[in-house]
Amino acid sequence: MKKLISTGAIAACLLAFAAIPSMAVSISDVSQNYWAAPEIVSVVNDDIMYLSGSRFNPEEKMTRVEFVNALLKVLSNENLNVSIPNKFSDVSKDTPYYDNILRSQQLGLVYGYPNGTFQPNRVVLRSEAQSVISHITKDMKADTAVLGNFKDASQVPAWARQVYAKTLNYGIYVNYPDSRELRPNDELTRAEAAVLLARLKAKLGLVKSQYIGTSSVEHLNVTKKAPNNEVRVNNLQSVIAEGNVLVLSFEDKFLSEDHQAGDVVTFLAQEDIYTEEGTLVIPAGSKFIAKLDEVKDPRWFNKNARVYPQLCKIVLPDGREMAFNAKPFTKDYSLKEGPWMTAGKVALSTVAGSAVGIGSGVGLAFIPSPHKIGTGIAIGAPVGAAVGLIYGLVSPGLEYHAKAGEAIQVILLDDAAVAR
Repeated sequence: MKKLISTGAIAACLLAFAAIPSMAVSISDVSQNYWAAPEIVSVVNDDIMYLSGSRFNPEEKMTRVEFVNALLKVLSNENLNVSIPNKFSDVSKDTPYYDNILRSQQLGLVYGYPNGTFQPNRVVLRSEAQSVISHITKDMKADTAVLGNFKDASQVPAWARQVYAKTLNYGIYVNYPDSRELRPNDELTRAEAAVLLARLKAKLGLVKSQYIGTSSVEHLNVTKKAPNNEVRVNNLQSVIAEGNVLVLSFEDKFLSEDHQAGDVVTFLAQEDIYTEEGTLVIPAGSKFIAKLDEVKDPRWFNKNARVYPQLCKIVLPDGREMAFNAKPFTKDYSLKEGPWMTAGKVALSTVAGSAVGIGSGVGLAFIPSPHKIGTGIAIGAPVGAAVGLIYGLVSPGLEYHAKAGEAIQVILLDDAAVAR
């Protein structure tokens, strides 16, 4: 039994997908069946991209400064204090979004050109947008062979091949209207930018920490035995650090004898989970989806059943879903009946054996000599108890049972980003 599973196995368990948001504002030029409508609604609702009146203008081109503005919003860095001088010859304090251009340079998001210009109104190419996303996401060894799945792989510039391999693996890319075309040298439209930014926002856990604006580091206080208790909080999400421990509850009654590997089990946050500093991290009613990696039956010599759930997804009360990698906070990541239940089983076997022994002793004594009932009891009780004790010690252990609402502790094996 491996204690940890790979990222691929977690994905195979249950993928986390961002739910389609409801339309909070009226967008006159984006119909509900428009190919990028869910992502456009998402970035507008979250103030990542803006409307012109009631229009989104999805087919218009995305400029460098517009991309910078939106990207800073996604990363919660739109209020970053600027601490670098302006070195761009074509940017002045009168330039729209002057501070955001410097914030981008300071963070290392969208750089200027070798000739000392930034060219804020220049249109972004699709490959350039992918390059920025690749740059700010966590490093990985991506096989460029994945480009072979696309008809226009030969059009990907040499410098962008590794960029695309990485972003394709992370699922942060756009390939519309033909799903087998990347069109790397096309200019990025606002609709395409909305798709990239919405997908990036849904996968902020993949972004390197230095690019995400963190307003504070707060703390959970579930148990002093937790290896970690830090939560990084910003205006978009709370990132619960690996090693934190949470208390969750079974949504339904659970009987190990009725389950097998591969079954799905649901846990709940029965109450709101707050940091010590008062930030709501996980709302009550959130569901945690788990797959059973293994179910071990009870064995002789009092070996209790063991259940190995792998938690892999959170579903918030509003329907949004996020990845969550956690297992029970026990020595071997399993759930099993505790020593007191085992001791109770042994004690019950002993008492039952004693009762049987007394009955047998009385019967054997009474038949030849009725006046020797006391002797029968005196002999039968300890003999029966001893037999019951031995049986209790060597018989198979207990199945694992939990009531609906019964609490367990789980430990995070990776950082968990929970949208706010």
